[in-house]
Amino acid sequence: QVQLVESGGGLVQAGGSLGLSCAASGRTFSSYGIAWFRQAPGKEREFVASITRSGEFTNYADSVKGRFTISRDNTENTAYLQMNSLKPEDTAVYYCAATRLPPTPAPPRYNYWGQGTQVTVSS
Repeated sequence: QVQLVESGGGLVQAGGSLGLSCAASGRTFSSYGIAWFRQAPGKEREFVASITRSGEFTNYADSVKGRFTISRDNTENTAYLQMNSLKPEDTAVYYCAATRLPPTPAPPRYNYWGQGTQVTVSS
């Protein structure tokens, strides 16, 4: 089992950058694929990015490709989401999630979720 805690959200102007962190408890972080999702008010939770257990493979939603970068440090039990060139439409609560299976964009794939961190991008 793993517990996830996100941090790093906040308010930023359009065009700015933010870095999110997802700290995991336990000694088996490297056994989990990790993904970031986001949910804006009145909208469904949507996939943002994922990274495999070793960090070798990543996947991004088309809407963030080229602007966001997902990474992980298994020695620190932490995953990251670096967000650049932020747009107002990136405003949402961002969640990290973990799965023992290969990560995919489907939320049901993930057994463990953090509590979320708010990202607000002003125009």
